[in-house]
Amino acid sequence: MTPIDLRLAPMAGVTNAPFRLVCREAGAGALTSEEIDACAYYLGNGKTETLARYLPEERPLAMQLLGADPDILSEAARRLEAAGADGIDLNMGCPVPKIVAKGQGSALMRDPLAAAVIFRTLRKAVGVPFTIKIRGGWDDRTINAVEIARLAESEGVDAVTVHPRTRSQLYTGRAPWDVIAAVVAAVRLPVIGNGDVRSVEDARAMVAATGCAAVMIGRGSLGAPWIFRGAPLDRDGRAAIIRRHAALIEAHLPERLALVQLKKHLAWYSAGLPGSAALRPRLFAATAPAEVQALFWELWTA
Repeated sequence: MTPIDLRLAPMAGVTNAPFRLVCREAGAGALTSEEIDACAYYLGNGKTETLARYLPEERPLAMQLLGADPDILSEAARRLEAAGADGIDLNMGCPVPKIVAKGQGSALMRDPLAAAVIFRTLRKAVGVPFTIKIRGGWDDRTINAVEIARLAESEGVDAVTVHPRTRSQLYTGRAPWDVIAAVVAAVRLPVIGNGDVRSVEDARAMVAATGCAAVMIGRGSLGAPWIFRGAPLDRDGRAAIIRRHAALIEAHLPERLALVQLKKHLAWYSAGLPGSAALRPRLFAATAPAEVQALFWELWTA
C-alpha cells in the first residue's frame, strides 16, 4: 500500500517543540510551528520568541507567520530564516475573532489583491520554501480558495494547504473536501489537504477523493500523536510516547508554560479512559507537574 505523506497541522497553543518532536518521532512528515505574530516577533516580544524556539531533531521545520503588513511579515520571515527555519508558512486560516478583527488569518481571504502583494513581498524576502495555509473562503457566498491558490501560484508560492471550511463555519459541520479537489484541479503546485482526518484511513480517503499531495492532521493528533504511525499501537507503546512527551515538556518549556501544557495534553491523553471526566477538574486544579503526572498515571494504570 502506497505510504501517505502525513503532516502535523499548526495549532495555536499546541504545536510547540515538545509536541512537534513527539509527532515527528511517531512518523509525522514536515512540521510547522504554531502561529507566530509577525509584529510581536519583529518587536522582540519574549513570549513570541519562545514560540519560535525549536529542537534540532525536529527539522525540517517551517515557521508559520500571522500578520497583514507585507513589510513586517517579510522582515519577520527573514529573521526566522536566519534563525534556522526551513520554510515560512503564512497563516490565512485562523478564524478567531480577535485575529480577523486585525485583518489577519482568514480575513486575508477577503482581499485577494492585498494577499497577492503579501505573497510577492514574502517570496522575495526568503530563499526557503514559502507556503500558505488557507480556508475555503470567508463565508458560503465567498468561497474563493481556487482564486487565492491561483494567485499564490502566480506569485511563486511553493505549496498551499487547504482547510475547506469557511471562516464563518469555524470548526463546525463536515469539512467539504470537494473544495480541496477544486484547488488540486486548478493549480500545478502541491496541495496539502486538511480537515476531519482522524485516522490513516481518513487520510487515504482524502487523497482518493481530492488528489491532494499530502494530508495535514490537526485535531486528530490531540491525545493521539501515534496517528502518524499508520499502524495500531498497544497500550505500553502509547504509555511510552506519553512519558516521552511529558519529559520533553518539562525539559524544554518555561516552568509556568510547562505546567499548563502538561495539564492540557494529559487531559487529551485521558480521553476515553474510565473516570477521565472526573479526572479533568482535579488535573486542572493541580499546582505542580509531579501532581499532574501522578493523577494521570493513577487513572492510566487503574
